[in-house]
Formats: sequence, C-alpha cells, structure tokens
Amino acid sequence: MQNEQKINEKNAFVNKGHFFDLEPQERVASFYAKLSKGWEVEYKEYRRLWEKLPRTRTISDYPLLVDLETVSRCNLKCPMCPTRTDEFVEKRVLPFKKGQLDFNLINKVIDEVAGKVYSLRLSWIGEPTLHPRLVDAVRLAKQRGIKEVSFLTNGSRLHLDYFIKLAEAGVDLITISIDGMGKTYNQIRKPLKFEETLKKLQDISDYKKTKGLEKPLIKIQCVWPAVRENPEAFYNTFAPIVDLIAFNPLIDYLHNDSDIVYEDNFACPQHYQRVVIGSNGRATMCSSDDFMDVDIGNIATQTIHDIWHGEKFQHVRAVHEQNDGFKSMKPCKNCFYPRKAAPDEEAIINGRIIRIENYINRVQVVGK
Repeated sequence: MQNEQKINEKNAFVNKGHFFDLEPQERVASFYAKLSKGWEVEYKEYRRLWEKLPRTRTISDYPLLVDLETVSRCNLKCPMCPTRTDEFVEKRVLPFKKGQLDFNLINKVIDEVAGKVYSLRLSWIGEPTLHPRLVDAVRLAKQRGIKEVSFLTNGSRLHLDYFIKLAEAGVDLITISIDGMGKTYNQIRKPLKFEETLKKLQDISDYKKTKGLEKPLIKIQCVWPAVRENPEAFYNTFAPIVDLIAFNPLIDYLHNDSDIVYEDNFACPQHYQRVVIGSNGRATMCSSDDFMDVDIGNIATQTIHDIWHGEKFQHVRAVHEQNDGFKSMKPCKNCFYPRKAAPDEEAIINGRIIRIENYINRVQVVGK
C-alpha cells in the first residue's frame, strides 16, 4: 500500500470489538498460518497496517478490506438479527431489486481493487449464497489476484456440491454462524435443523481430507448465550471438523438498548481499515451501520478510491477526531465498538479457562 497520507499522530482509544476464540493457541496459530499460506509477507503487512492505520489516523491509498454485500435479504428470521425488522426490509431490501447487488457492479469493484486491497468479503448482513452468481464473484476475485476472498453465511445452502464449486472457484475462508446445538440451534436458526447442518460440515470436512485441501478454511461463530449452558460440548462437537471456533457476547443487533456505557476517548478503527458497500450499491462508513443511515457514496457513479478519499468519508473521520464526537451519529451511538464490556464470566473447555466479556447493561438473552 503506497501514498499513505498522515492525518494525525495523536493516539486515541480504539476498541476493536469483542470477538473471542474458544480455541487453544496452537489451533489459532495453525488457522492463521493456513489463511496466509502463499502470501505470508503480505499478510503480515496487512495485519500490521490493520493495527497501525487507525492509531496514527493514516489514510492509505486504498482500504485494506472491502466488504461487498452481494445480498442484503435473508432466508432466515433469527430473533437477534436486524434483517427481521420492518425498518431493515423497508430501507435495505424492498427498494433495491430485492436486496441483491448487480453483478456488473461486483465486476466493476473487483476490477478496480484487484492488486490494491488485501481482502474482499462478499457479504455483510444478508445471506450471500442467495446471490445466483456468488461462485462467479469468488472466481473473478481470485483470478484478478485478490489474496483473501471470504464471506459469512448461515450455511443453509452449503451442501457439498455447492461447497465444491466454491472451493474450485478459490474462496479462502467461509465463516458459518452456528448458534448452539440441538433444540437451541433449531429455535434460533429456524427452519434449519442442527443435525442437517452438522452433516453438511462433516461432509465438507471429509471432502477436504479426501482431496488434501487446506482451503477453504471453515470457521464457525456463535453468540455466547446460545452455548453458555455447555460450551465444552459445543467445542468438542465441531473442533474435529472445522478450522476455528469463535463466539461473541450478544450484541444489541436490534438496537433496543438505551442505558449504554461507552469507552472513554473512543475513536473508531474501521474508517481507516475498510469500506462497506451495500447491496444497493451505496457505500456506508462501517459494518455497523445496518440501516445505512450515513451515506458516503455510491459505486454506481464513483470508484472505491473516490469514496475512500471523498468529503463525506473525511467528514465521518473528522467527527471521530472530536472527543465523544461519535455520539452525534446514530449508527455510532448504537454500535458495539465503543461500548464498554466487563469480563464477568468464565467457562472451562477441556481444562482451559475461557473468559467472557459481556457488554455492560446488555441483556444476554437471544432476541432481546
């Protein structure tokens, strides 16, 4: 990454969010070694810049990561997800071709950022496997040389034949949301069934072993309340068949909370790391602006470079330069990044102590 423009050397508190591994360090190290295989030097620089740029308030020539929301609609109605709300459907799905990004725009973005960004994530809030050309998007991005291509999914369509197409296209990482086991999973991820999802992952694992594949890496993640009752059983069920297991405390996805305690002197890191493009083609300032209340551009009429350096994004950064300035912006005020958390729980997994940080004044009940 060249042409870094130094904005401000002042350090500020940067809260990276609260996502945790249920893993021992050896498996974490193995995961990242596999993810960076073949581009180790560049990957190290990518992660160095991910840490450095927000703390020095430095704007690189291009973002490090582009989040490209191929689809904003979802085929599930999980009780904690913003996609189930009327506001989300009205703002982010119905007005824009049922919440699906035009493939010409996907192509346009990939053409521009290839060789300039390290990572492309082909998802944001919706279910990306609903896009009829997701495999084509993966293949195009890898053919153009983007080092890390990934997406997040609920796994509903991740049958073996579809997985094989994704693997052959070259996807590097697939993150699957698996909230709990048995009845808990069935209630949260309705109408999916736990045993069917487990079989999909077992089939994928068997295929990778048979073919000697390290990638696509498979990571699963869950919300803590869904596994709190028996995290060890959850871990031991999936560890043999996936590459990494992670969790996060329940975020206020539905924006119900009012009594929020914030970190002091918060400055958001995302404005120096990534740009997020919704399925409507519009750009927003971060991955937490679920309803896209802050418009910073549109890829239909602008380039990623223009958006990244544009006046609207510069204004967002300037607001965050001010002490507690983020509170003047609705998405930032409701976001989990600046929210204080406390290490108030512990769990034991195969003799290892896992410490859980929950957000202060955040009810850890799925759907609330």
